[in-house]
Amino acid sequence: MSSPLAIASVTAVLRDLLNNGFIDHNIVGSVGSNVTITAVPPDTIPLDSTNATTQLNLFLYRVTPNLGWRNVDLPSRDARGVRRTNPPLALDLHYLLTAYGAEELHAEILLGYAMYLMHERPTLDRQAIRTALAGSTVDGSILPPSYQALSAAELADQVEQIKITPANMNSEEMSKLWSAMQAKYRPTAAYAVSVVLIEAEKPTRSSLPVLTRGPRDPVTGREAGITTTAGLIPPFPSLINVEPPNQQLAAVLGDTITLHGHHLRGTLLEARFEHVLLDDPIPVTIGTNANSDRVDVTLPNDAAAITGWPPGSWRVSLSLLRPGETERRSTNSFPVMLAPTLDIGSSTVTRDVGTGAVTIQLVFTPEVRPAQNVSLNVGGYEALPIDLSVQTGNLDFVFSTLADGNQWLRLRVDGVDSLLVNRAVKPPEFNSSQQLVVPV
Repeated sequence: MSSPLAIASVTAVLRDLLNNGFIDHNIVGSVGSNVTITAVPPDTIPLDSTNATTQLNLFLYRVTPNLGWRNVDLPSRDARGVRRTNPPLALDLHYLLTAYGAEELHAEILLGYAMYLMHERPTLDRQAIRTALAGSTVDGSILPPSYQALSAAELADQVEQIKITPANMNSEEMSKLWSAMQAKYRPTAAYAVSVVLIEAEKPTRSSLPVLTRGPRDPVTGREAGITTTAGLIPPFPSLINVEPPNQQLAAVLGDTITLHGHHLRGTLLEARFEHVLLDDPIPVTIGTNANSDRVDVTLPNDAAAITGWPPGSWRVSLSLLRPGETERRSTNSFPVMLAPTLDIGSSTVTRDVGTGAVTIQLVFTPEVRPAQNVSLNVGGYEALPIDLSVQTGNLDFVFSTLADGNQWLRLRVDGVDSLLVNRAVKPPEFNSSQQLVVPV
């Protein structure tokens, strides 16, 4: 694959192709004056009679994604954001080939020879690219230090050859383009160059190759092959739902949640909880499960859980050893919400006599982290914490306007609210322990 210098390299190779072609065909003798081949914006070329030159200009006016290569090696990262592949940045380059003449018919002569040269070289072969870039035409010092060691000649080694195709532009498209460049129109031909592949050279993590399709027969050594089933339910352990207790929308530390699924009976059962802020999943050992369609998991509620289980959105999966098998299997992961628990008794609230602002020092579990989004809703008013620079279970919130008396509190962490509603009773009612008395 090519380096980030590929775009500049293509322009340099095309300019070298035209320059060599003009020399081979003695264009200077045909027009009777020197010919300059440039790759600059058209509006920078002087057109007055004093400075006008016989010149051919190659201008890259547009870069578009290549549709054929756009989805190669995607997705490039797994659910935790770890790089799995280095998908190429596949680009098509669009050029304007414009001829300028200091004398009558010079522009037509230059454009005719240039289009002939492009027609005779529909692809840029690898040797031509290496020859054109051998003199370090493209300066790598314009890139960050980590890229400066890359050679522009990597363009010759990419898997796809670079093809040159004439592009058809009607008068309206051409007029809009030259108007946008604020330049005076001269005889022009449009070309599309495809495809340039730019790929990052970064380490990736991929799965090991598949050795067998199913277990091997110990006598014949043959593979069992792909497992099929007559129903719509796959014959492997899977989760289809996570149910917090009391029909709540989220669980809290100490709750027992129910994982619903199928083919969950087995031994060495372990629930694995993943959070985007944690490098590794947290295992919860269950042991043996005799039920095939459900597993009960009790969340820890000790000091380690208060500091190690940030509230918010989690994902849970199961790992187990099924009866009659020798290898552990893992289920799919399913989202589960962990809500913060407010300690109203340890929290304090004060009102500034002068401004009337109310400050609430809220105590809660488990602890939140600086990367999380935290807010407190009191009586319909919402406030952000004054300072969340370290992991903590104690935050201050200031409300400029807040009525006195009993007020309902809701702490929201990454979109998950503390449990204000008690759904264990019918009909549901507000949880009286989530009230705080605001002073006059």
